[in-house]
Amino acid sequence: MTRHAVPRVTWHRRWLRGLWPDRNPLRRTADRVEAAVVAGLLAAFVIGAPVAALIAGHWSYAVALRVEHAQQSTWRQVPAVLLADAPDPGSSSYGVDARARWTARNGTRRSGVISVPGGARAGRTVLIWVDASGGLAGPPLRHAQVIGQVATAALLTPVGLGLLLVCAGVVARSRLERRRLATWDADWRITGPQWTRLR
Repeated sequence: MTRHAVPRVTWHRRWLRGLWPDRNPLRRTADRVEAAVVAGLLAAFVIGAPVAALIAGHWSYAVALRVEHAQQSTWRQVPAVLLADAPDPGSSSYGVDARARWTARNGTRRSGVISVPGGARAGRTVLIWVDASGGLAGPPLRHAQVIGQVATAALLTPVGLGLLLVCAGVVARSRLERRRLATWDADWRITGPQWTRLR
């Protein structure tokens, strides 16, 4: 006698089979609604993710490009003079903070803490970036950084959309489950007394 292997049904296959629309008389309206919700959410992701990534990338590019042009056209490098010796960082290769003074483009004298190589002496001149008002700023945004921001926005937007749709699916499923339990309870109130009468 040969033994036939029993196919193993995993939980996700059982779940997908439960969502598949068919003429099963045991399938309730809530089951059909759940299948429609899952299909709708999947369709929304498949259609919406590329569109959302495109929109987010375009918007991010426009914003970052404006920032890049504004910074490139108004930020300048000016010489700053150290007011005190910079501390020696020891074996670290990072810069250290030191107080310095510089003159803005409008002629006003400004001072602040800047990053300089360790061990720099007072009176040394270093170049720093300042904004249009002469305030201390970092280097202006480069075009490669703009492209990086666009890529990040285009990659993260579908992830955010997916999380949003998963949350919507969880909420819809919990409401449908509540409705299912209420329906089962109502059915049991009708069926339960008939079973107890038969005993």
